[in-house]
Amino acid sequence: MICLLLFWFMAFLDLAKENSEAFHILEGLKRKMRGFLCLIWGLSPAYMIGGRVDYGERHSKTCGHSRFGRIYEQGHYPQWDEDHPIHFVGHSAGAQVVRVLQQMLADKAFEGYENTSENWVLSITALSGAFNGTTRTYLDGMLPEDGQNMKPLCLLQLCRLGVIIYDWLDIPLLKAYYNFGFDHFNLSWRKAGLWGLVDCLLGNAGPWATGDWILPDLTIQGSIKLNSNLQTFPNSFYFSYATKRTRKILGVTVPSGILGIHPMLFMRVLQMSLYRYPTDVPPPYKGYRDEDWQDNDGALNTISMTHPRLPIEHPSCSIVNDSDCQPLQPGIWYYKIVEADHIFFILNRERAGVQFDLMYDNIFERCRKHIFRKTSQTLPNEAP
Repeated sequence: MICLLLFWFMAFLDLAKENSEAFHILEGLKRKMRGFLCLIWGLSPAYMIGGRVDYGERHSKTCGHSRFGRIYEQGHYPQWDEDHPIHFVGHSAGAQVVRVLQQMLADKAFEGYENTSENWVLSITALSGAFNGTTRTYLDGMLPEDGQNMKPLCLLQLCRLGVIIYDWLDIPLLKAYYNFGFDHFNLSWRKAGLWGLVDCLLGNAGPWATGDWILPDLTIQGSIKLNSNLQTFPNSFYFSYATKRTRKILGVTVPSGILGIHPMLFMRVLQMSLYRYPTDVPPPYKGYRDEDWQDNDGALNTISMTHPRLPIEHPSCSIVNDSDCQPLQPGIWYYKIVEADHIFFILNRERAGVQFDLMYDNIFERCRKHIFRKTSQTLPNEAP
């Protein structure tokens, strides 16, 4: 039995093959990596196995929010363990979320689930995965000096104010339509009151006061810090589809066209291809070069999406055709660079066309037929 878990994008059930189970989890964007797992797993595999969402005592105290959340009476995959592992597919920051999850399973970090291991994850497939950060964060307002704080006036500050007011108003109809995932911070007027709103707006409370949101982990500095604690495990399989919508003309990196790029992302592709890291602050890592980070898909730099490479490079293999990596070896990041923007494969099939079907068919087929763990088996006529 294969269990395929899709992070961050629509679960295309019509692509699910025989003996496959597909689950759809929609994750919000602006929360810290551990916060992602709080929402989806509650710092425990509660969503899959069943149980109460637990954000962790130390984490909840440090970040100033409630420890416990939703109770899942019935898990979506109660048999999940080392003998019934899961294939994960993650888009954008969802790819890093899965890596954090696997590391926490290996570290037995989930209270109440002491028998977890990295082998609960059979494979990870990343679509435009945010493995090494993005220069987009600096363009939107993160300070390149530290990669942790925001500029006083920037797009991210405007987004912060909007999210605070949205959550404080706590209009059920709107929250049912979209939830940013900050309910555990008790930002609603019902719990925070007027002074709670003022505190959040001034930056004295809420996720932005403690850094418990996603953008600090998407800077290059934040990704390096995060990656320093994440491993590529020898018994799991890893794949990455890195996207780009740029090309070089007379040595200058520019968008590869107008028609092939989503209107929301064209200007972002251009901005990122022209971005230059400030010369008056230390570079994010030794050996940083602007030209290495110019190819992008409008949200992430292509160099960041291939495989974890900072602070140390993980084993990897570049492929052109999926057949190039047969037979598959665990513990290696197989990556393929495809011409697409950041949301090409996640919004709708009509826009991506045949590439959409081919890519997801390949993912499902690979998970079903070419990924398995070598285990010693006892034949029916043999004594154990």
